[in-house]
Amino acid sequence: MIVGCGEWGFRNVAMEEHFRISRRFGFKFLEFGIGGGQPGRLPEEPTEADVAEFRALGERYGINTPFCCIENDFTLACGDEHDAMVAKVLGQVRSASACGATHVRLFAGFTPAAAMTEEIWGRVFAAFESCEGLCSELGIQIAIETHGALEFQEDGSAVHINSISTDRECLARLLEHLPSGVGFNYDPGNIRAVSPGDQRYCLDLLNERINYCHLKDWHQRGEGWVACAIGDDALDYGPLFEEMIFEGVYLIEYEPLEDSEDGIQRSLDYLGKVSPGFTLG
Repeated sequence: MIVGCGEWGFRNVAMEEHFRISRRFGFKFLEFGIGGGQPGRLPEEPTEADVAEFRALGERYGINTPFCCIENDFTLACGDEHDAMVAKVLGQVRSASACGATHVRLFAGFTPAAAMTEEIWGRVFAAFESCEGLCSELGIQIAIETHGALEFQEDGSAVHINSISTDRECLARLLEHLPSGVGFNYDPGNIRAVSPGDQRYCLDLLNERINYCHLKDWHQRGEGWVACAIGDDALDYGPLFEEMIFEGVYLIEYEPLEDSEDGIQRSLDYLGKVSPGFTLG
């Protein structure tokens, strides 16, 4: 089991700090992001200079960056906004390729599963067909993150609502109709926050299509959830690791900003208990 470092917990710090922290831990694989407005990501439309500077950081720190996160929603109700979203994603996929990415994390979208219409479903499938066509040309794999729709509460927690990438019936429909080259970024923590009583975490549906993986958990606060490290709450990753057939890099995605390094270390300590043979590459 190879373990790398996710990028979301670094979203408010300069890109080079991602590499510094990752090297201190000994990681050989680091996720990066494009767009979304966070200072810790490449801009919406990276220039050649942005790409060259990013690739130079990887060489300087001896860290591979094959995993790229792109922000998108293919379930928008407005057709014109949807078309603009697809065009943006295609451009950012090209940028990810220029940065050396082999995998791009996309979202299916954040419209609640119960509010989906056949028109929106049709646009979702058409969008992934377009993206898969380009990614196939570029030698990149698409990974759809299992992520619900979020409603943020006054206490800072988030209520998770089933989207088409967490609802079991919707996932079955995606698996049936998506291009075969489209895989999934399996994030069981996100699925737990939507359906805490279902300890299958949709692995029975997705196991053969996982090509990317985020490792985190959520802790319940009031009506919502706050992100935490694996091992901080009740999600038992041990049985999941035993069942998973994924052979790629597992990425620790510690989301809180105030103690990023402590959270990464707690995650590594937990992995040492449930998967003692893991390596950082």
